Amino acid sequence: MAKHIFVTGGVASSLGKGILAASLGKLLQARGFRVTNQKMDPYINVDPGTLNPYEHGECFVTVDGHEADLDLGHYERFLNVQTHKVNNITTGRIYLSVIEKERRGDFLGKTIQIIPHITDEIKRNILALGQSGEYDFVITEIGGTVGDIESLPYIEAVRQMKWEMGQDCLAIHLTYVPYLAAAQELKTKPTQHSVKALQQSGVQPDVLVLRTEHPIPDAMKAKVGLFCNVSPEAVVQCVDAPSIYEVPLNIKDERLDEIVLQKMGYDLKHVAAPDLKQWNDFLQLRKTATKEVRIALVGKYVQLHDAYMSIRESLSHASTYQHLKLQLTEILSDEVTPENVAERLRGYQGIVIAPGFGGRGISGKLAAIRYARENKVPCLGICLGMQCMAIEFARNVLGYADANSSEFDTQTKHNVVDMMEEQKTLINKGASMRLGAYSCSLKEGAKVRAIYGKEQISERHRHRYEFNNAYAKDYEKHGMMCVGLNEKANLVEIIELKDHPWFIGVQFHPEFSGTVLKPHPLFMDFIKAADAQVKNQA
Repeated sequence: MAKHIFVTGGVASSLGKGILAASLGKLLQARGFRVTNQKMDPYINVDPGTLNPYEHGECFVTVDGHEADLDLGHYERFLNVQTHKVNNITTGRIYLSVIEKERRGDFLGKTIQIIPHITDEIKRNILALGQSGEYDFVITEIGGTVGDIESLPYIEAVRQMKWEMGQDCLAIHLTYVPYLAAAQELKTKPTQHSVKALQQSGVQPDVLVLRTEHPIPDAMKAKVGLFCNVSPEAVVQCVDAPSIYEVPLNIKDERLDEIVLQKMGYDLKHVAAPDLKQWNDFLQLRKTATKEVRIALVGKYVQLHDAYMSIRESLSHASTYQHLKLQLTEILSDEVTPENVAERLRGYQGIVIAPGFGGRGISGKLAAIRYARENKVPCLGICLGMQCMAIEFARNVLGYADANSSEFDTQTKHNVVDMMEEQKTLINKGASMRLGAYSCSLKEGAKVRAIYGKEQISERHRHRYEFNNAYAKDYEKHGMMCVGLNEKANLVEIIELKDHPWFIGVQFHPEFSGTVLKPHPLFMDFIKAADAQVKNQA
């Protein structure tokens, strides 16, 4: 059975619990251990699929079709290990499962309570990964902040597991140590209060990680340890880093992986040293890159930094491996018009049309796509971005002025993007979507076939509208080729434009598949094409 590590947070949200959990996982993995990460989200939504990105950031999709918290994207990018539905649990799913069992009579008439029924369900989900036999460590991040009422059942589950598992279960608490500029002092009192709140719930942290903008003196670490019942050597700092990818090295310097292993009963003399050569090579490329590549991301959720997390990181990885420094500008599609598009997009070497749902901002995306198509600027359309490519081409090349997606106009005579017939009768929004990994065949001679270097690929989807095959011949007659096909359902997955340096739309989400050590080929080739692009003079 796997050993379990829990990461909780206090003082403030957005301290980087997910990055810390992924970084610790990376270090343990680099020592030869099999590691997976898990996220517990306290909100009552069953999954983040129906949440507005402004509420919760990007919705990540696993290969088995689960809509998940964006931290799972960090886990996959850091560890290069795929996550699944079991890696992300919400309060909504916990309660739904317990209520369904109660309705079936599984509890034999007992009164259903937080303890033991909800906490038992939480523990069952946590332990499921460790009981698979695939992992040595399961690192579970508890969402929210200690003291939140929503998190209490999870903290109670941690308390029980620490009691039941002893040395095979460890708790790490991440807190914030603020710096008061007026007094020129670091303050540890918020950390002390946060740990006290955790202790009041019955959980004594084994390790404290102090997030800070300024280095913390050893004497202050010892003080924190004394007040929080944590040994001084198990109080470590996590100073702000220029890049999230430097965090594994920073916590390695603080010996966090060694502390964790020793507290869990390992003799370090019998554990391999971490092999981080590939990781260090990646960081070296990032540090030494000087030439810039300028990319515009046109989307409707750009006002929230986390909304396009995976796209941004995929572009960053691809740029790094080509010794380029990414200069990414996120442009709100609502503000792009046919009149100002040349001014807004002039000078960018590549344009990404972002995914999304709903009609807001579509006209701006269409204007950006036309600009990229007519001015030969490399352009990648993702999911809704591909659908907008199809709409723009139908209106301005095929001559169907009213061409649209039935998502935006149910009365259009030219529904070049439409919902499959079997989807139209479904009421549940999640059930009507194509979610998870689907296979795709690439046509011989197509640009994407050369990019992937193989005929069959598998990519992750999250959408409910599809390219309308009734128009495929018309598109291809005018140079927009349908080059990727899901043969089982006869669905077009990829379109690409002939006689253009790089103009590709994909129905799937390639950003969910790229990792730090294995960047996605589509993003790699897009950045390569963008780098080769002469500055647009239009």
